[in-house]
Amino acid sequence: MQNNKKGLTLSRKHNLIGWGFLLPATLLIVFMSFYPGIQGFLLSLQVGHGMQLTFGGLKNYVRILKDPVFKEVFFNTFFYLIIQVPIMLVLALILASMLNNKHLRCKAIFRTAIFLPCATSLVSYSMIFRSLFTTDGLVNNIIRSFGMPSVNWFGNEWTARGVIIIALIWRWTGYNMVFYLAGLQNIEYSVYEAAKIDGASPAQSLFRITIPLLKPTILLTAIMSTNGTLQLFDESVNLTSGGPGRATMTLSHYIYNTSFTNNPNFGYSAAMSFVIMVIVAILAFVQMKVGDKR
Repeated sequence: MQNNKKGLTLSRKHNLIGWGFLLPATLLIVFMSFYPGIQGFLLSLQVGHGMQLTFGGLKNYVRILKDPVFKEVFFNTFFYLIIQVPIMLVLALILASMLNNKHLRCKAIFRTAIFLPCATSLVSYSMIFRSLFTTDGLVNNIIRSFGMPSVNWFGNEWTARGVIIIALIWRWTGYNMVFYLAGLQNIEYSVYEAAKIDGASPAQSLFRITIPLLKPTILLTAIMSTNGTLQLFDESVNLTSGGPGRATMTLSHYIYNTSFTNNPNFGYSAAMSFVIMVIVAILAFVQMKVGDKR
Protein backbone atom coordinates (compact mmCIF):
# COMPACT_ATOMS: atom_id res chain seq x y z
CA MET A 1 0.00 0.00 0.00
CA GLN A 2 2.77 2.39 0.92
CA ASN A 3 4.56 1.65 -2.36
CA ASN A 4 1.33 2.35 -4.27
CA LYS A 5 0.90 5.63 -2.42
CA LYS A 6 4.49 6.60 -3.19
CA GLY A 7 3.94 5.73 -6.86
CA LEU A 8 0.80 7.85 -6.99
CA THR A 9 2.57 10.72 -5.25
CA LEU A 10 5.49 10.62 -7.70
CA SER A 11 3.10 10.39 -10.64
CA ARG A 12 1.10 13.37 -9.35
CA LYS A 13 4.32 15.27 -8.79
CA HIS A 14 5.48 14.61 -12.36
CA ASN A 15 2.08 15.71 -13.67
CA LEU A 16 2.28 18.95 -11.69
CA ILE A 17 5.77 19.61 -13.06
CA GLY A 18 4.48 19.02 -16.59
CA TRP A 19 1.53 21.37 -16.08
CA GLY A 20 3.93 23.91 -14.59
CA PHE A 21 5.98 23.91 -17.80
CA LEU A 22 2.83 24.17 -19.92
CA LEU A 23 1.30 27.01 -17.91
CA PRO A 24 3.44 29.91 -19.29
CA ALA A 25 2.83 28.86 -22.91
CA THR A 26 -0.89 28.34 -22.21
CA LEU A 27 -1.24 31.79 -20.65
CA LEU A 28 0.67 33.32 -23.56
CA ILE A 29 -1.66 31.67 -26.09
CA VAL A 30 -4.75 32.76 -24.13
CA PHE A 31 -3.67 36.39 -23.82
CA MET A 32 -2.07 36.71 -27.27
CA SER A 33 -4.57 34.67 -29.34
CA PHE A 34 -7.88 33.84 -27.69
CA TYR A 35 -8.43 37.09 -25.81
CA PRO A 36 -7.69 39.33 -28.85
CA GLY A 37 -9.85 36.98 -30.95
CA ILE A 38 -12.82 37.39 -28.61
CA GLN A 39 -12.27 41.15 -28.50
CA GLY A 40 -12.09 41.20 -32.30
CA PHE A 41 -15.39 39.33 -32.59
CA LEU A 42 -17.07 41.76 -30.18
CA LEU A 43 -15.63 44.62 -32.22
CA SER A 44 -17.12 43.12 -35.40
CA LEU A 45 -20.57 43.61 -33.83
CA GLN A 46 -19.96 47.37 -33.49
CA VAL A 47 -20.89 49.96 -36.12
CA GLY A 48 -19.55 53.47 -36.57
CA HIS A 49 -16.31 55.22 -37.49
CA GLY A 50 -13.21 55.90 -35.44
CA MET A 51 -13.86 55.45 -31.73
CA GLN A 52 -17.55 56.39 -31.98
CA LEU A 53 -18.91 52.85 -32.01
CA THR A 54 -22.31 51.47 -31.07
CA PHE A 55 -23.66 47.93 -30.97
CA GLY A 56 -25.01 46.96 -34.38
CA GLY A 57 -25.43 43.20 -34.17
CA LEU A 58 -24.82 41.49 -37.50
CA LYS A 59 -25.04 44.66 -39.60
CA ASN A 60 -21.37 44.48 -40.59
CA TYR A 61 -21.76 40.88 -41.78
CA VAL A 62 -24.86 41.82 -43.80
CA ARG A 63 -22.91 44.71 -45.30
CA ILE A 64 -20.19 42.30 -46.47
CA LEU A 65 -22.75 40.45 -48.62
CA LYS A 66 -23.75 43.72 -50.31
CA ASP A 67 -20.30 45.33 -50.60
CA PRO A 68 -19.14 45.39 -54.28
CA VAL A 69 -15.56 46.21 -53.26
CA PHE A 70 -15.41 43.17 -50.98
CA LYS A 71 -16.63 40.97 -53.84
CA GLU A 72 -13.95 42.40 -56.13
CA VAL A 73 -11.06 41.88 -53.72
CA PHE A 74 -12.47 38.45 -52.80
CA PHE A 75 -12.26 37.47 -56.49
CA ASN A 76 -8.69 38.81 -56.73
CA THR A 77 -7.55 36.85 -53.68
CA PHE A 78 -9.11 33.58 -54.84
CA PHE A 79 -7.69 34.11 -58.32
CA TYR A 80 -4.19 34.17 -56.80
CA LEU A 81 -5.06 31.12 -54.70
CA ILE A 82 -6.39 29.00 -57.58
CA ILE A 83 -3.58 29.86 -60.02
CA GLN A 84 -0.51 30.33 -57.85
CA VAL A 85 -0.78 27.61 -55.19
CA PRO A 86 -1.04 24.56 -57.52
CA ILE A 87 1.76 25.82 -59.80
CA MET A 88 4.00 26.57 -56.82
CA LEU A 89 3.45 23.21 -55.11
CA VAL A 90 3.97 21.21 -58.32
CA LEU A 91 7.14 23.16 -59.10
CA ALA A 92 8.39 22.69 -55.52
CA LEU A 93 7.81 18.94 -55.76
CA ILE A 94 9.63 18.69 -59.10
CA LEU A 95 12.61 20.68 -57.79
CA ALA A 96 12.74 18.60 -54.60
CA SER A 97 12.73 15.38 -56.65
CA MET A 98 15.56 16.68 -58.83
CA LEU A 99 17.64 17.83 -55.86
CA ASN A 100 17.10 14.52 -54.08
CA ASN A 101 19.02 12.71 -56.83
CA LYS A 102 22.11 11.23 -55.17
CA HIS A 103 24.08 11.53 -58.43
CA LEU A 104 23.55 15.32 -58.69
CA ARG A 105 26.63 17.41 -57.95
CA CYS A 106 26.67 20.72 -56.04
CA LYS A 107 23.30 19.94 -54.46
CA ALA A 108 23.95 22.22 -51.51
CA ILE A 109 24.50 25.22 -53.80
CA PHE A 110 21.29 24.57 -55.75
CA ARG A 111 19.26 24.03 -52.59
CA THR A 112 20.54 27.25 -51.06
CA ALA A 113 19.93 29.24 -54.25
CA ILE A 114 16.33 28.02 -54.54
CA PHE A 115 15.59 28.54 -50.84
CA LEU A 116 17.14 32.03 -50.56
CA PRO A 117 14.18 33.99 -52.06
CA CYS A 118 11.96 33.12 -49.08
CA ALA A 119 14.55 34.69 -46.77
CA THR A 120 14.26 37.99 -48.65
CA SER A 121 12.36 40.86 -47.05
CA LEU A 122 8.78 41.11 -48.33
CA VAL A 123 9.16 44.82 -49.06
CA SER A 124 12.55 44.37 -50.73
CA TYR A 125 11.48 41.62 -53.10
CA SER A 126 8.30 43.53 -54.00
CA MET A 127 10.40 46.53 -54.94
CA ILE A 128 12.74 44.32 -56.99
CA PHE A 129 9.86 42.88 -59.01
CA ARG A 130 8.34 46.34 -59.41
CA SER A 131 11.59 47.61 -60.95
CA LEU A 132 11.89 44.50 -63.17
CA PHE A 133 8.44 45.00 -64.70
CA THR A 134 8.37 48.80 -65.07
CA THR A 135 8.22 50.35 -68.56
CA ASP A 136 12.02 50.69 -68.72
CA GLY A 137 12.72 47.62 -66.59
CA LEU A 138 14.74 44.52 -67.43
CA VAL A 139 11.75 42.49 -68.66
CA ASN A 140 10.65 45.15 -71.15
CA ASN A 141 14.25 45.66 -72.28
CA ILE A 142 14.44 41.96 -73.14
CA ILE A 143 11.10 42.13 -74.96
CA ARG A 144 12.23 45.16 -76.99
CA SER A 145 15.49 43.40 -77.90
CA PHE A 146 13.37 40.91 -79.87
CA GLY A 147 11.73 43.74 -81.79
CA MET A 148 8.43 43.62 -79.87
CA PRO A 149 6.73 46.58 -78.17
CA SER A 150 7.09 46.96 -74.41
CA VAL A 151 4.25 45.88 -72.13
CA ASN A 152 2.59 48.10 -69.54
CA TRP A 153 2.54 45.36 -66.93
CA PHE A 154 0.95 47.44 -64.19
CA GLY A 155 -1.53 49.22 -66.47
CA ASN A 156 -3.59 46.14 -67.29
CA GLU A 157 -5.43 44.19 -64.59
CA TRP A 158 -4.53 40.74 -65.94
CA THR A 159 -0.84 41.42 -66.50
CA ALA A 160 -0.63 43.08 -63.06
CA ARG A 161 -2.16 39.98 -61.49
CA GLY A 162 0.29 37.89 -63.48
CA VAL A 163 3.23 39.83 -62.04
CA ILE A 164 1.99 39.18 -58.49
CA ILE A 165 1.60 35.46 -59.24
CA ILE A 166 5.12 35.27 -60.70
CA ALA A 167 6.51 37.07 -57.64
CA LEU A 168 4.70 34.73 -55.24
CA ILE A 169 5.92 31.63 -57.06
CA TRP A 170 9.50 32.96 -57.06
CA ARG A 171 9.44 33.68 -53.34
CA TRP A 172 7.61 30.69 -51.88
CA THR A 173 8.54 27.75 -54.12
CA GLY A 174 11.85 27.22 -52.30
CA TYR A 175 10.11 27.32 -48.93
CA ASN A 176 7.77 24.47 -49.88
CA MET A 177 10.59 22.62 -51.63
CA VAL A 178 12.38 22.24 -48.28
CA PHE A 179 9.38 20.38 -46.82
CA TYR A 180 9.22 18.03 -49.80
CA LEU A 181 12.97 17.48 -49.76
CA ALA A 182 12.86 16.53 -46.09
CA GLY A 183 10.06 14.08 -46.83
CA LEU A 184 11.88 12.58 -49.81
CA GLN A 185 15.00 11.99 -47.74
CA ASN A 186 12.94 9.79 -45.41
CA ILE A 187 12.01 7.51 -48.31
CA GLU A 188 14.49 4.67 -48.79
CA TYR A 189 16.30 4.98 -52.12
CA SER A 190 16.06 1.19 -52.47
CA VAL A 191 12.31 1.62 -53.10
CA TYR A 192 13.06 3.63 -56.25
CA GLU A 193 15.75 1.18 -57.32
CA ALA A 194 13.33 -1.73 -56.96
CA ALA A 195 10.72 0.14 -58.99
CA LYS A 196 13.30 0.88 -61.67
CA ILE A 197 14.25 -2.80 -61.88
CA ASP A 198 10.56 -3.64 -62.30
CA GLY A 199 10.44 -1.28 -65.28
CA ALA A 200 8.79 1.76 -63.67
CA SER A 201 9.36 5.03 -65.51
CA PRO A 202 10.26 8.25 -63.63
CA ALA A 203 6.65 9.43 -64.02
CA GLN A 204 5.32 6.17 -62.57
CA SER A 205 7.74 6.41 -59.65
CA LEU A 206 6.55 9.96 -59.02
CA PHE A 207 2.83 9.17 -59.03
CA ARG A 208 2.95 5.71 -57.42
CA ILE A 209 5.74 6.12 -54.87
CA THR A 210 6.69 9.74 -54.22
CA ILE A 211 3.28 11.42 -54.09
CA PRO A 212 1.52 8.73 -51.97
CA LEU A 213 4.37 8.69 -49.43
CA LEU A 214 4.49 12.50 -49.34
CA LYS A 215 0.73 12.91 -48.90
CA PRO A 216 0.95 14.29 -45.32
CA THR A 217 3.62 16.80 -46.38
CA ILE A 218 1.68 17.83 -49.49
CA LEU A 219 -1.43 18.32 -47.35
CA LEU A 220 0.52 20.45 -44.86
CA THR A 221 2.03 22.70 -47.56
CA ALA A 222 -1.35 23.04 -49.29
CA ILE A 223 -3.02 24.21 -46.07
CA MET A 224 -0.17 26.62 -45.23
CA SER A 225 -0.10 28.02 -48.77
CA THR A 226 -3.88 28.48 -48.79
CA ASN A 227 -3.76 30.24 -45.45
CA GLY A 228 -0.89 32.48 -46.56
CA THR A 229 -2.51 33.41 -49.89
CA LEU A 230 -5.82 34.35 -48.28
CA GLN A 231 -3.86 36.72 -46.00
CA LEU A 232 -1.80 38.16 -48.86
CA PHE A 233 -0.90 41.79 -48.14
CA ASP A 234 2.63 42.95 -48.94
CA GLU A 235 2.56 42.18 -52.66
CA SER A 236 -0.73 44.00 -53.15
CA VAL A 237 0.50 47.06 -51.24
CA ASN A 238 4.15 47.30 -52.30
CA LEU A 239 4.14 45.77 -55.78
CA THR A 240 0.98 47.13 -57.42
CA SER A 241 -0.60 49.36 -54.74
CA GLY A 242 -3.80 47.43 -55.43
CA GLY A 243 -4.02 48.82 -58.96
CA PRO A 244 -4.94 49.43 -61.62
CA GLY A 245 -8.02 50.58 -59.75
CA ARG A 246 -8.67 47.74 -57.34
CA ALA A 247 -7.80 44.99 -59.84
CA THR A 248 -5.01 43.48 -57.71
CA MET A 249 -6.18 44.48 -54.23
CA THR A 250 -6.45 41.57 -51.78
CA LEU A 251 -8.75 41.02 -48.82
CA SER A 252 -6.04 41.93 -46.30
CA HIS A 253 -5.21 45.10 -48.24
CA TYR A 254 -8.88 46.13 -48.22
CA ILE A 255 -9.13 45.41 -44.49
CA TYR A 256 -6.04 47.56 -43.89
CA ASN A 257 -7.49 50.45 -45.92
CA THR A 258 -10.81 50.18 -44.09
CA SER A 259 -9.05 50.20 -40.72
CA PHE A 260 -6.33 52.81 -41.10
CA THR A 261 -7.01 55.12 -44.05
CA ASN A 262 -9.52 57.92 -44.61
CA ASN A 263 -12.40 57.32 -42.15
CA PRO A 264 -11.49 54.18 -40.12
CA ASN A 265 -14.21 51.58 -39.65
CA PHE A 266 -12.81 49.10 -37.15
CA GLY A 267 -16.04 47.13 -36.74
CA TYR A 268 -16.40 46.40 -40.45
CA SER A 269 -12.70 45.50 -40.70
CA ALA A 270 -13.05 43.06 -37.80
CA ALA A 271 -16.08 41.46 -39.47
CA MET A 272 -14.14 40.94 -42.71
CA SER A 273 -11.25 39.44 -40.74
CA PHE A 274 -13.57 36.89 -39.16
CA VAL A 275 -15.01 36.02 -42.57
CA ILE A 276 -11.45 35.26 -43.78
CA MET A 277 -10.84 33.13 -40.67
CA VAL A 278 -13.99 31.09 -41.36
CA ILE A 279 -13.03 30.64 -45.03
CA VAL A 280 -9.52 29.47 -44.06
CA ALA A 281 -10.97 27.02 -41.52
CA ILE A 282 -13.45 25.60 -44.07
CA LEU A 283 -10.80 25.19 -46.77
CA ALA A 284 -8.38 23.55 -44.32
CA PHE A 285 -11.14 21.14 -43.22
CA VAL A 286 -12.00 20.26 -46.82
CA GLN A 287 -8.34 19.73 -47.72
CA MET A 288 -7.83 17.45 -44.72
CA LYS A 289 -10.94 15.41 -45.55
CA VAL A 290 -9.92 15.07 -49.21
CA GLY A 291 -6.39 14.10 -48.13
CA ASP A 292 -7.73 11.45 -45.72
CA LYS A 293 -9.91 9.88 -48.41
CA ARG A 294 -7.01 9.64 -50.82
